[in-house]
Amino acid sequence: MPQHQETRLMPYTAAQMFDLVADIEHYPDFLPWCQKARILSRKKNKVTADLVIGYKLFQEKFTSEVVLDQPHSITVHYRSGPLSHLSNAWQFKAKGKKSCEVSFQVDFDFHSPLLRAAMNIFFDKALSKMVSAFETRAEKLYKDCPAREGRGSPAAT
Repeated sequence: MPQHQETRLMPYTAAQMFDLVADIEHYPDFLPWCQKARILSRKKNKVTADLVIGYKLFQEKFTSEVVLDQPHSITVHYRSGPLSHLSNAWQFKAKGKKSCEVSFQVDFDFHSPLLRAAMNIFFDKALSKMVSAFETRAEKLYKDCPAREGRGSPAAT
């Protein structure tokens, strides 16, 4: 079962990085292999969403419940799809007024031994590409935007 954890210092506020990761509707705009994102429900600090992930002929939909603790953390609880389990967490810690430490953890496994074997081969490369996509998105959204402590979606910034 693939697991990955890393921490990066980002030149953006914790609020900015939280907003970027919480903006699930825009994942298909920048996240590799994310073909569709649909919010099924939104209640206070919980969002239930479907993501369709695909590569070439492979395409799978999975549903997760996302718990938002703004601007500190985002925790993903897997509900249904091709995985046997998924655990995903983001932590955002302010480091001065204009930067933050972003910690990312993911642990998952597939029901299918074939998909599990394929993912084990590409796991590190795929995770590296995904983390880079979030960094590139932050640069695009916030490079000309002053650091902020407030709330709101990155699309509105």
